Amino acid sequence: MSVIPWPLKPAHAASHGHASGMAAVDDTAGMAAALIQSRQTILPKRLGGPGPHVAELAAILQAAAHAPDHGQLQPWRFVLVPDTARTLLADVFAQALMERDPDATPEQTEQAREKAYRSPVLLLAVVDAACGDAEVDLSERLVSAGCAIQNMLLMATAQGYGSALTSGKALKAASLRALFRLGPDEQAVCFVSIGTVVSRKPARLRPAASSYVSTLDEHRGILPGF
Repeated sequence: MSVIPWPLKPAHAASHGHASGMAAVDDTAGMAAALIQSRQTILPKRLGGPGPHVAELAAILQAAAHAPDHGQLQPWRFVLVPDTARTLLADVFAQALMERDPDATPEQTEQAREKAYRSPVLLLAVVDAACGDAEVDLSERLVSAGCAIQNMLLMATAQGYGSALTSGKALKAASLRALFRLGPDEQAVCFVSIGTVVSRKPARLRPAASSYVSTLDEHRGILPGF
């Protein structure tokens, strides 16, 4: 497993003066950039074993705790779906398809079931719209959940694994809500898949920051770029 190296000490621990301290900061920033830029969505069908071992998975899950969280509500949670429970999820996927499309063919139903068995690690991300302070809007809770998920994806990437987020209409099915025991104010946001990369598509071209960043100017309004 190829692991992206990471500094064992924070940059401020450098002991050779200002120049070496700045170099340590530059090195840390460079490694952070490399980690972020190396993250790529690898669809579950392209993920195989082995998956993260217990200590690696624990580190991935713990990374979520460092997400921004207004009011420290922890408005999100994750449900691990082990191999022993994949059949239950497969049944739910099939049932959800039949509820949406009673004319679905046996082949389509089997394809829906098969999705439950992809990737060694499978988690459901859940967001609670009502826990804690009611003044914290759902949008903030979803942003916090997204940050938690991104932390997990980056940790998996640092460990050398591939990962992906998947959703779909089954997330709203009553049978899925029942299986995961979702409360009335909870939403199933997405599944998180993690495993060894079996194959991958070429990395896609990422947009330049100038294409999605503008600046508010006190005299001229919104200006493109930064």
